[in-house]
Amino acid sequence: MKPLAWTTCAAMLLSLYGVFLFAPTEATMGEVQRIFYFHVSSAWVSFLGIFFVFVYSVRFLSKRDRELDTKALAAAEVGSVFATIVMITGPLWAKPVWGIWWTWDARLTSAFVLWLIYLGYLMLRRLVESPEQRARLSAVFGVLGAVDAPIVYMSNRWFRTQHPSPVIAGGEGSGLNTEMRMVLYFTFLALVLLFVYLWRMRYELEHAQEDLESLQRQARLQEAL
Repeated sequence: MKPLAWTTCAAMLLSLYGVFLFAPTEATMGEVQRIFYFHVSSAWVSFLGIFFVFVYSVRFLSKRDRELDTKALAAAEVGSVFATIVMITGPLWAKPVWGIWWTWDARLTSAFVLWLIYLGYLMLRRLVESPEQRARLSAVFGVLGAVDAPIVYMSNRWFRTQHPSPVIAGGEGSGLNTEMRMVLYFTFLALVLLFVYLWRMRYELEHAQEDLESLQRQARLQEAL
């Protein structure tokens, strides 16, 4: 874990340098546009998180392996953090640019639904007491909830929205300044490394907690005997 931790730390520091010192100031929006790098990258990582949940949930439903359920849980917890960052940075960027904090257009509404899906997944795991039933219901919910991610991504391509048109793979006339594009991609890479690091840490912590609970149950059983 140490090489990944140091690599993640270095990437995060370099991304901060790129966002605040290397990337040019956007001509129309000015300095507030720098939120863009964290907002967009966090949104992409939130998609990665729900993709992890989807993959491990499908595998769990197929194999009934509790470790797969634990990996899905870890991905949901870390992914929800990045989805929350999206929900915070979006209005902070929107207010000075649009003059409003929020509007219920297709992109913002579908992104809000994805955030609620993350929270709903985590709440479901708290409400269901039976480990087997909790894992099964969570896996089904995770698979169904992942459908919203491509809707979020495609929403400002399918509908007219207050949200800006895509600047990456948005067709003719879209695109970014070369330095801006480099910084965006590097920030995304840094946040992916952060996601993977936190996901592995959370998985190992949950795994250790399950081992501890198993040992405690065995100890209580021996005392009873």
